[in-house]
This record gives sequence, structure tokens and C-alpha cells, in this order.
Amino acid sequence: MSQYNKTRKVEDFDTEFEEKVLYINRCSKVVKGGRKFSFSALIIVGDGQGHVGFGFAKANEVSDAIRKGTEAAKKNVMSFEMEGTTIPHEVTVEWDGAKVLLKPAPQGTGVIAGSKVRSVLELAGIKDIVSKSLGSSNPLNQVRATLKALLSLKNKSKTLAARGIQ
Repeated sequence: MSQYNKTRKVEDFDTEFEEKVLYINRCSKVVKGGRKFSFSALIIVGDGQGHVGFGFAKANEVSDAIRKGTEAAKKNVMSFEMEGTTIPHEVTVEWDGAKVLLKPAPQGTGVIAGSKVRSVLELAGIKDIVSKSLGSSNPLNQVRATLKALLSLKNKSKTLAARGIQ
């Protein structure tokens, strides 16, 4: 995926990745002999330490779609900035129709988010965050918006140092 410039392969990391099947879609096509089904799977992988990736794949069998999605997810692992157990600042990102708002939260708050965004944040290793999905409920677009939001996070000390402020 070219839109993510911080992607790296799983071999670059020392940690073991946990994977989660987020969404499976069944599509049917009516042919002469009956219905022909195909499946698509949305898979998330993460290590709980600031690395997360997603994969989306299609196949004629569910197991093949999951396997292909997992391979794609491991190729698209990306890292992002964290500040303790939360994120450094508030961010709102839109991807197609999905709009996601992420806010840092004090320690002990937990992950307050919808199911798809929650899965991404938990596998990424964020423990305290408040999130709101403001647009479309399409799972793929919600995941992409969440990952785009995480990639847009900036570290406060690095930003100030770049500006020449102590």
C-alpha cells in the first residue's frame, strides 16, 4: 500500500504478532447451476507495542481469504508515536466516508471506542484512549481511517526540537 510510508515487513520486528479476524463478507453470484459464493476478509495484526497492520483479501473459500489477508497484514505493519499508554494529542481523520476522532485519555480510562476501531487500538498497544466514529460504518474504511490517524501522530518533544525550542 503506497499511502503508508512507514510500512515495514514483519521480519524487521523481533516481537510475535497477534492476529484478529475483524470482518468477513460473503458475496454471491447467481449462475446457471445455482449460487456461487466468494468471501472477503479484513485481518488486523499487532504486537501490543506500537506496531499494527491490516490486510484485506478475497477468495472463494473463507480459510483462503483469512490466510491471504493475514499475509497482506504482515506486509503492511506500521509503527506510530505513543506517549505512555495513550497518544500524544487529539487527531481527526477522514478516509472515504469514515471519519474517526481519537483523543488521549488519562491513565486508567481504558479503550473507549467502537468495535472496529477498538480492535485496531488494542492490537496496537494503546491502553487509554477515547474514540468516536463520526462517519460511515464501513469496517474497511474505519480501519484505514484509524491507521491514518495513528500515522499522523507527532511526538511533542521531537516537534519542539525541530522548531528549535527547548
